Amino acid sequence: MSEPFGNDDQKQYAQTTGRPSVNPDDEQAKLALFAEELSVGKETVETGRLHVSKHTVTRDAAIDEDLLREDAMVETVPKGHRIFAMPVTRVEGDTTIIPVVEEVLFTEKRLILKEEVHVTRRRTTEHYHDTVTLRHQEAVVSRLQSATEQSGAGPAQNIPAYPIKNTQE
Repeated sequence: MSEPFGNDDQKQYAQTTGRPSVNPDDEQAKLALFAEELSVGKETVETGRLHVSKHTVTRDAAIDEDLLREDAMVETVPKGHRIFAMPVTRVEGDTTIIPVVEEVLFTEKRLILKEEVHVTRRRTTEHYHDTVTLRHQEAVVSRLQSATEQSGAGPAQNIPAYPIKNTQE
């Protein structure tokens, strides 16, 4: 004969449903508690592709500037008189004077200033005008269909390309 509340099937039912066991033989009523656990994972899914290319664009730019030019005129000034000490290089205005000496052998040795080299700097400003070609690059980005889009969509759609301009010119 089977027990009304004490068989194994009823205990199992009480454990899975969360109902307390009503077996009079149990010292305490038992309540089985259950919990679900969640496991989260990630995977990479291709949603599309991009194609990036660049091309060079040229444009003309006008140059309109003043240029500074500096020339040096070299002039030799003969002197030919006797000196007693070695002269130093000196600057008079825009002219640098470089002494050139020579020793001449006499019965005694004399220092003769043979010549001076005068170097004069002359500055001129001239106006310069020209046209030059400047280049810069632009990136062209176009979207390509992914493998998932190609398998279900049918023929490829025309997706517009957006040029990206280089702001560093």
